[in-house]
Amino acid sequence: MKYDLIIVGAGPAGIFTAMELIKKGSRKKILMIEKGKPVEKRRCPKAEVGHCVNCKNGCDITTGFSGAGAFSDGKLSLSYEVGGDLPSLIGVMEAQELIHYTDKIYLEFGADPRIEGVGNGEEIKEIRKNAIKAGLKLVDCPIRHLGTEKAQKLYHDIQIWLADHGVEMLFGAACEDILLSGETCRGVIVRQGAQTREIEADTVVIATGRRGADWLEKLCAEHHIAHKPGTVDIGVRVECRNEVMEKVNRVLYESKLIGYPKPWKNKVRTFCQNPGGFVAQENYDNDLAVVNGHSFKDNKSDNTNLAILVSHNFTEPFNQPIAYAQKVGELTNMLGAGHIMVQRYGDILDGKRTWAKELAFSNVVPTLKDAVPGDITAAMPYRAMTNIIEFIKMLDMVVPGFASTETLLYSPELKFYSNKVKMDSALRTNIAGLHCLGDSSGWTRGLMMASVMGVLMGRTLLERSF
Repeated sequence: MKYDLIIVGAGPAGIFTAMELIKKGSRKKILMIEKGKPVEKRRCPKAEVGHCVNCKNGCDITTGFSGAGAFSDGKLSLSYEVGGDLPSLIGVMEAQELIHYTDKIYLEFGADPRIEGVGNGEEIKEIRKNAIKAGLKLVDCPIRHLGTEKAQKLYHDIQIWLADHGVEMLFGAACEDILLSGETCRGVIVRQGAQTREIEADTVVIATGRRGADWLEKLCAEHHIAHKPGTVDIGVRVECRNEVMEKVNRVLYESKLIGYPKPWKNKVRTFCQNPGGFVAQENYDNDLAVVNGHSFKDNKSDNTNLAILVSHNFTEPFNQPIAYAQKVGELTNMLGAGHIMVQRYGDILDGKRTWAKELAFSNVVPTLKDAVPGDITAAMPYRAMTNIIEFIKMLDMVVPGFASTETLLYSPELKFYSNKVKMDSALRTNIAGLHCLGDSSGWTRGLMMASVMGVLMGRTLLERSF
């Protein structure tokens, strides 16, 4: 069977590609291929057993319809300054207009109309002044918070809408390769269970998210899809009491701060702040356990968590940034016996590991209950660890108490979007009929900008009389 369009990956980029085509009147035959499950069948056993069981058939938190978005904290960043490098490809004005357009679609499907981080001008000025004193840049970014549980319902409604409008969805199917005729893509090779088959299409869109970044990197190398190694982020998930973050949480909801600590001056930034949130574990291929954060609309903890990420840009001859980050994660997992590791900030400064009995008497009670106390510095590269420590000291000038002895650091927090596929403003690669979108393409980071790239892809296909 041949399709007009095959979309590999049912994350935000793929979803909004199909949605924009349908909204603009396209009647083309669309197939969406997803390695995971439909939204309503995604279940994490940890909710019942209290700890990660390392599911062997794929992690429902990271795979399935809507990708990691359905189980994330569900924050939509409403500024072009946040979410990757797409504005440099299409222009900042178009990027911002697409954000407004895409945001309206999220509202149509039930997103909370409230916008966080606006209307507190004088208090934002005060926070920015303290950030400048600390050598940090505060990025103003209005946030629409879906919430982890609300995001699942919203994406389920979108899934039903797409199905009702004729989009075929093939779940539990892994795309193993693309089909090429010379330098033209003519379809994909899909494995479902023990069966492997070829499916042809006039156009193929790969939108496999961070989970598929490693696979896409290998695909680019094998088929000479023009790309270049990009940035890989290595860091930690930090957790402290809500009282410490009270003002920032209230005024900004999410503080997006960027700094360049000495001596190397790598870019270090905060990411994915979750007021009253919960630290969570996600499992990638090869049983790689990484840390993330969730934030629910109704269920709240006593803590706030956020990521501190150090950007690594590699030069010749090294060209495997994703593999580098994976090795860091694997080493940390090995020290934690397959679990996420946690360490108090004060213990890091004192050059000692953290013990479970010390956490038991701490003001900051870990929300990731099965995290293993230990020494994350034994696995974290010296350069990254030094950047993190210095950045925390800078943050303490903006948020007094952030550099408390009891502040918790979980490791590893890794972001796999380093392979940047070369393309033009029409999102065309050097392989005819093949497009790469979202976080796996290296051009976006996060729900909103990946969704925006999908909208742009849909419009581009329509302009070509798709």
